[in-house]
Amino acid sequence: MTDAARKILDEVLALPEEDRAHIVTEVIASLDGPPDADWEATWLAELDRRVEDAKRAGETGTDWSEVRAGLLAELRGG
Repeated sequence: MTDAARKILDEVLALPEEDRAHIVTEVIASLDGPPDADWEATWLAELDRRVEDAKRAGETGTDWSEVRAGLLAELRGG
C-alpha cells in the first residue's frame, strides 16, 4: 500500500461508522464494473417469480409500515 493510500485509510478509519459505511459502499461500487444491460429486467422477473411463489404458498406478507418500523427499531438498537 502506498503512503498516500495508507494516509487516506487512516483518515477514513477515524470517521464515524456511518461515514465509513458510505465510503466503503462507494469504493465497492467503483470496483463492480459497468452494469449488465439486462440486469433490471432480470431482477424484476425474479421478483415477480418470488411474489407468485409466495402467493401459491398462501403467504400474505407483512405491511411495509410494519417492516419499516421493525427495521428502524433494530437500527436504533431496540
